Amino acid sequence: MNNSVLNRAADNIRILSMSMVEKSNSGHPGGAMGAADFINILYGEFLNFDPDDLAWPFRDRFFLDPGHMSPMLYSILHLTGAYSTEELEDFRQWQSPTPGHPELDIKRGVENTSGPLGQGHTMAVGAAIAERFLRERFGEWMSHKIYALVSDGGVQEEISQGAGRIAGYLGLNNLIMFYDSNDIQLSTLTDAVTSEDTAAKYKAWGWRVISIDGSKTDEIRTALKSANNEKDKPVLIIGKTVMGKGAVTESGESFEHQCSTHGQPISNAGASFDKTINNLGGDPSNPFIVFTEVKQYYESVLNKKQAYANKLQAEQKKWEKLNPLLAKKYKRFFNKEFPGLDFSEIEHKPGIASRSASGNVLAYLADHVENMIVASADLSNSDKTEAFLKKTGAFRYHDFSGAFLEAGVSELTMAAISTGMALHGGVIPACATFFVFSDYMKPAIRMAALMELQVVYIWTHDAFRVGEDGPTHQPVEHEAQLRLLEQLHNHSGHRSLLVLRPADSYETNVAWELAFENKNRPTGMILSRQNIPDIPAKKHSTRAKDAEQARYGAYVVNDAVDQPDLILIGNGSEVSTLRQAAERLLKDDGIAVNVVSAISEGLFRDQENSYQKSILPDDIPKFGLTAGLPSTLRGVVGANGVIHGLDHFGYSAPAAVLDEKFGFTPKNIAREAMSLLESKR
Repeated sequence: MNNSVLNRAADNIRILSMSMVEKSNSGHPGGAMGAADFINILYGEFLNFDPDDLAWPFRDRFFLDPGHMSPMLYSILHLTGAYSTEELEDFRQWQSPTPGHPELDIKRGVENTSGPLGQGHTMAVGAAIAERFLRERFGEWMSHKIYALVSDGGVQEEISQGAGRIAGYLGLNNLIMFYDSNDIQLSTLTDAVTSEDTAAKYKAWGWRVISIDGSKTDEIRTALKSANNEKDKPVLIIGKTVMGKGAVTESGESFEHQCSTHGQPISNAGASFDKTINNLGGDPSNPFIVFTEVKQYYESVLNKKQAYANKLQAEQKKWEKLNPLLAKKYKRFFNKEFPGLDFSEIEHKPGIASRSASGNVLAYLADHVENMIVASADLSNSDKTEAFLKKTGAFRYHDFSGAFLEAGVSELTMAAISTGMALHGGVIPACATFFVFSDYMKPAIRMAALMELQVVYIWTHDAFRVGEDGPTHQPVEHEAQLRLLEQLHNHSGHRSLLVLRPADSYETNVAWELAFENKNRPTGMILSRQNIPDIPAKKHSTRAKDAEQARYGAYVVNDAVDQPDLILIGNGSEVSTLRQAAERLLKDDGIAVNVVSAISEGLFRDQENSYQKSILPDDIPKFGLTAGLPSTLRGVVGANGVIHGLDHFGYSAPAAVLDEKFGFTPKNIAREAMSLLESKR
């Protein structure tokens, strides 16, 4: 291909990018202009996809880390036919398909929502792991590449440490990342904040590093060819690019390499919009035009992409004919079908911790869900994911025959990698750590919730009963924080996160079953460290049958009274304490009590109003018990109820001592409940 046409196409991308920002009077043109040469060569010559089906499962994938460079992505997707001129002109406007930062839209070529720096390329690591996992099971014919673009900010974010380490350790030779190194960030030059040797850092992690002039077509092409031929390591291409490439002032002087072009229209930054378009070979009166030779070039590109996709799909059909059982399996994987799952088959010893019950479920899933990948942040023996590990095996260098990721001490990285696995498709990711360390994970949880992805978070050691480890390891405010995402709706109008805190092993089974049914949003499970007494079955029932009512978010766990004097509400291990308090109230004071297990307020509020009123009638006094902040239960207890919770950090002491000191005993709860009733008389 004649480089003059390719350079013309790159300039076209620059013009489109700066024009989107200029028209909306908002955005980030400089980085998009600088990386245009790379994105042009990547899409034009290397990235394989099906132009007629951008969701084709075996396409190459491109993950953008710096979401502020969205104009570049929309421009190249415009050249490949995914976006119209009008949609580019509508950049950053209400309900536009071209938002300020890209939002997941696989059918339009957007593989990930991006914005929080560092997460995008870490998602790419997760996608690369998923691809290697699937290739191990279905063969080389379906292999594909995972590409990513990261900026200076993404490299600086702490999450890059975990992503780089894990990708190098596993030898993800299907991962190619371009580092858009333009030496400029939003408010300063990069040398004002770092003097690291990025190449040496990635080499130390086990990457192959190629350094190039990121503005030269031939060097980009040569680097990408070499990266595609790499057999052992992930590849980092460090491309020295030019912020605001092609920008000039009104007098025609260069305005490249300027911080000011990072985050505002170039006309506001100090450059001339019209003169810059002229400098790039465009027409200021028609800035959204695609040059004739560029249009013709990308038409030929799309023909080649289609021919490649058709060829591979023909190979796929031959493979399916020769391997009908495997073909059915891979379709089940990508369709999220789980035939034969029967959670009622899972048995538990009496009175075990819900983390142990979860371990029993994971052992069952290891035998019955072949496309599940579980990760743990160096806690598999404590969070009980080792039950899954022992039946599958951990990923190792170039070995993806197992199904377990030993993520090391890197909770945020682990969560974002799980997001990337879900984005790739074909696998069900779950990741585990102590509940208190969910603090590290929240940025990735939020992104998974925004993208409506099926990721399962397993959080154990759920309360102050962690005990002797003290307040650093005792979660208090964490459940309240995460349940805020149950209140936050996603763009499909559903609650963005399902949070489940089961009261015993039977509810833990139901929680896992809900997690598998919950295919369009993440699920978080909050599990106890300590053993929990099983809730007794109701008359003429079984505990397993009773626990199925947890599907409604909240239900009465004891033999319900039609007109109770009081309703006690909690979740997790507090339900057992409430049940014992209810027995004391009935025996000592003749108080009829309904005990409600509220595993998920979000699920409960999604039920019919008649059901909600049947469980929590307005006219009955309510008392809540939570090991977290009192606000955790305020939505179900109501403004007129009383909640016993913690409004302070925990302390280091045995769990039983803390229960006594903090008032989490049946005797004290019965006393406080009686005080509530007396105040209502």
